[in-house]
Amino acid sequence: MNYKKKKILLSGGGTLGSVTPLLAIVDELRKENVNIEYLWLGTKNGPERQMVQRENINFKTIQGGKLRRYFSFKNIIDIFKIKWAFLQSLIIIFRFRPNLMLSAGGFVGVPVILACWIFRVPIFIHQQDAKPGLANKLMASFAKVITVTFEKSLKDYGKKAIWTGNLIRKELLNNKIDKRTAIQKLGLRSRKPVVLVMGGGTGATAINELVRESIPELTKFCQIIHLTGKDKGMGFAQISAKNADYKNFEFLNIEGMIKVYTVADAIVTRAGMNALTEISFLEKPSIIIPIPDSHQGDNAKVFKDLNAAIVLNQEELDADIFIEKIRSLVMDVELHNRLHGQLRNIIKREANEKIIKLIKKTIKI
Repeated sequence: MNYKKKKILLSGGGTLGSVTPLLAIVDELRKENVNIEYLWLGTKNGPERQMVQRENINFKTIQGGKLRRYFSFKNIIDIFKIKWAFLQSLIIIFRFRPNLMLSAGGFVGVPVILACWIFRVPIFIHQQDAKPGLANKLMASFAKVITVTFEKSLKDYGKKAIWTGNLIRKELLNNKIDKRTAIQKLGLRSRKPVVLVMGGGTGATAINELVRESIPELTKFCQIIHLTGKDKGMGFAQISAKNADYKNFEFLNIEGMIKVYTVADAIVTRAGMNALTEISFLEKPSIIIPIPDSHQGDNAKVFKDLNAAIVLNQEELDADIFIEKIRSLVMDVELHNRLHGQLRNIIKREANEKIIKLIKKTIKI
């Protein structure tokens, strides 16, 4: 085995969708007790910096820019941003000299991948979603390996693609806290069902507003833990102070997520693959509300087609429908058990182990 220090460059951000899988890889590699130095390239204003630095990973920002699938004058401006980010990446990579570059999508990774390709750094890309993202499609030809969550994605990327399933942070599965203790720590009641509502790392305004309107009725039959998203908790803290059955948080770290997942009897969520993977692995009956006209619709469809979740159209939702769907999920034991039973086999497991094996083979550790 080669004990010489290796260097891995990671890039992702803007949202947490491209961040969590890469942190899962770092967690697994650290368990291997190998000598690796990490550097993360992310966005200036995205939510990833806090999460990455909490894991003691060096973090540098580069200019953010993206190409949209529709006409926008922002595309013209962002072309110059991407060019500047590419120059920044070239300088950083020249100085850091990575042995491997890892990305899980997102446009912050595009200039980094191009720069790594020029320096002949091996590139691994992970495709989480059922529908290939534009950034991954553009960068696929530069990658050495593309790992995918769903078997159907193999045809999107050809011979480079390997079906692994999706990555998950193993702490969520191997937590040491029991439900009774978690309920006490969160200040909840033990005999009233708990519903966890979350709208992704940056929050979901539409879901937040549905919750705001629905709290008086919802808390008649369940307790609510509401993750509003960073900087979107305005006004919710006052509601929590007046209603003991409603708790709100803008953001939770891994330890906090373990607690709320442990106590949740049901979940309301967007359709980002990190959340859906966690729900599948933890077998939590859920209501999924995908972002309209986005790749999330394809993710949600996988769960809907296999009768593994209730999928709702945000554009057809109001507070009355929202309340009744949550009521049925919590109160209908047959429905709850049926969804629970379907969740286990939605996403292929052991992705962490398979991807770590590929990495170790590539950088010879």
